[in-house]
Parts: sequence; structure tokens; C-alpha cells
Amino acid sequence: MKNKISRLLLQSILFSALSFNALSQPATSLVKVIVACDHKDWTYKVNEEAKFSVQVLQYGNLLENVTIDYEAGPEMIPDKKKEGVILKDGKTQLTGSMKTPGFYRVRVWAVVDGKKYEGLATAGFEPEKILPTVKDPADFDTFWSNALAEARKINLDPRITLMPERCTSDANVYHISFQNETQGSRIYGILAVPKKPGKYPAILRVPGAGIRPYGGDSKTAGLGFISLEIGIHGIPVNLDPQVYDNLMNGALSSYWTVKMNDRNTHYYKRVFLGCVKAVDFIFTLPEFNGSDIGVTGGSQGGALTLITAGLDKRIRFMAGLYPAMCDHTGYLNKRAGGWPHYFREAEPKPAEVETIAYFDVVNFARRITIPGYLTWGYNDITCPPTSMYSAYNVINAPKELHLYQETGHWTFPEQTEALNNWLMKQLKGE
Repeated sequence: MKNKISRLLLQSILFSALSFNALSQPATSLVKVIVACDHKDWTYKVNEEAKFSVQVLQYGNLLENVTIDYEAGPEMIPDKKKEGVILKDGKTQLTGSMKTPGFYRVRVWAVVDGKKYEGLATAGFEPEKILPTVKDPADFDTFWSNALAEARKINLDPRITLMPERCTSDANVYHISFQNETQGSRIYGILAVPKKPGKYPAILRVPGAGIRPYGGDSKTAGLGFISLEIGIHGIPVNLDPQVYDNLMNGALSSYWTVKMNDRNTHYYKRVFLGCVKAVDFIFTLPEFNGSDIGVTGGSQGGALTLITAGLDKRIRFMAGLYPAMCDHTGYLNKRAGGWPHYFREAEPKPAEVETIAYFDVVNFARRITIPGYLTWGYNDITCPPTSMYSAYNVINAPKELHLYQETGHWTFPEQTEALNNWLMKQLKGE
């Protein structure tokens, strides 16, 4: 048994390391394709021409007679494509513009010794004026109010198990679960609590897409915060990683598409309700100070951050990285929509557009009333900036957007550190 615990702990540590790396700057490569905009902030006025410099480097020097392929145009919907272009001196320049607020992207692939190397840059054209395409259902508030009322008829039935192998000198760590929106449906997570007696602010950490184990956040707990990191799939979060791989490739493959035509049974309904019931759970903890609570996450977790803040007025602060699930109907209006890109490749089936409006981040963002800190980059292909701005621009509350234009669906360490520091300072009242 001891060996099994040790093996699971090692797997958890390794997975945490891999998860961190997934959010960090990509590893360097032998050949570098550098694409850059001529404006330092990569931002332009509508109808202004953006110039994109393209350089292909090896060992820091321009690579002569290199062959490139490229595509350019509105992000996710390029309208220019060329292959087999030879750069005699390893560099060239491309241009682009937009007549309406949005983003224009240039992606370049250099072919060297049969291997492709990619670079890209994305120019923003008055992104602060981007408006969402998704409709705001007239009964949106009633639907979610009724759904929460029904979910709260189910007792939390909290279960908390100490994980000695994960505890530190400053924090106790627990595997926890509580009932969600129906009898027997549970949300699982890792709770980390300061060991020193007292009352503490709390941080709810909501997950990115996928299915995985979680390690908890004993470091933040050691700094004087309750940390609850939840999974959303109704299974324990401390199992062998192979269990999650099997589910992701089997029963829960493409879980985000389940019952897209029925707002009462769509997969994300139980997820959103589970996030609010996680807040209910935090309020039951004797160590919680009863008022100061923030929510944070990236990608799908960025979406759940805004959604939880829009649904639950007990949340006092939110901090999100590149939120997914914004303005799904963008593709139906000839522009980029958010992950998971529901309508990019196929026309919607009956009732899908109407249903997904109840689960679009934009409509929760409209209802946010608390301070928020958001961060992303222009080069994000997973969560296109047009979709994220669609949500950000409708937030009518104190908000900060910290751009790291070069980043895609990853972050610089300094970027993540700044977000976490902001949230902790807010919760401490600094």
C-alpha cells in the first residue's frame, strides 16, 4: 500500500510539472520562424495597414534560400494561402488590414530538411470595439436561478480525507467531495488549508479542459489562503493517470458536445452548478473567514472563472487566463468563435444555437459586478482573441486586461505570477 501511495504521489508530481510546462513558454527549436508586427503593441486602427516582418533563423542567422508556406487573413479564417515561396536572404514582409474591429493573423511555416517550423503574429484592429454575436436569452437569469435553487435542494454531504503524503509544515491537504446537482452526483477536488489556527480568505481554482488528477496548492495555503482545486467530471481526482486517459479517449471523449441541443441536459449545466456548489462547500469550512473569496483558472478554467463570477455574487474577485467558450456564434457571423469552436466545421443542428447561448461566457460576463484581472495574448489559436474580447468588452465592472501579445495558449512565468499576486493582494485587502 505504501508503495502504491508513493507511486501515485510521484505521478501527481510529474503531472503537475507537465501541466505547468503546458502553460509556460514553448521550448526553443533549431530553426526559428520569427513573425512580428511593425507596431510595438501589435495594435492598429481599422483600415490601417499592418506590416509583418518574417525572418527564418538558424543559430541566430538568417537562413538563405529557405522555403516557406504561409497563410494570412482574419484569425481562424485565412483568405490568403501560398506554398513553396523561396526566401533568398531568409526574410520577407507581408501586409494586412481589416475594415472592422478584429484580428488579422499571419502564420508561416519554414521547411528545412523535411521538417516544418512555425511562427505567427496577430495584429489587433481596435479590439476594444469588438462586440459579441451571441444572443442574450430573455429568460437567462430565470433559467440559472431555478437551476441553482434545484441544485441546492441536494445536500452537500461533504467528505474530507486527509492526504498526509501531500501535507507540508504549513498546510494540511485533503481529498474532498460533495454532492452536486442531483443525488449521488459529486464534485471532487483537493483542498489545502493553512495549519496555523485562524480565519482565512479562499481561492477556488477551476480546471482547464480535459480529464486529469490534481495536486492541490499547498504553497498558496502556506501563505495564508484556503485553496480548493476542483475537477468537474464527477470522479475522484487522485487516481492513476491512466484512468483519466481512458475516460478522455472513451466515455468522456468530447464531453463538451454532450446534449448541445438541450439546456437542461447539456454537459456543462452540471459543471457550472458544481462551481457554485464548490463555493457553498467553502462557506462550510471553519477556517474560512466568511467573506473573502476569489476564483481563478485558465482556458476552460478561464471560462469557468467568469461564469462563476457571473452566477455567484459571493465571489469578490476573479482572475482569469485566456478564457474559452466565448461567443460561440462567431463562426456563424464569419469571424472566430471561442473554444471548442462548435460551429467552425459544421452548421448547427436544431436547437443548438439557442441552447449554447445559455452556456456562453459572454452572457455571464454581462452579469459580472466584481473586480477582475484577465490576461491573454494575440497569438492564441485555441482561444482566439476576438472571442475573448467579445466577453471582456461587455463586462461592466472594474476590470484589468494585461496583454502579452506574443503569447498563444501559454503564459510567461511572469504573467502567471502577476495574476496570482493580484488575486492574493485583493483577498488580503492590500
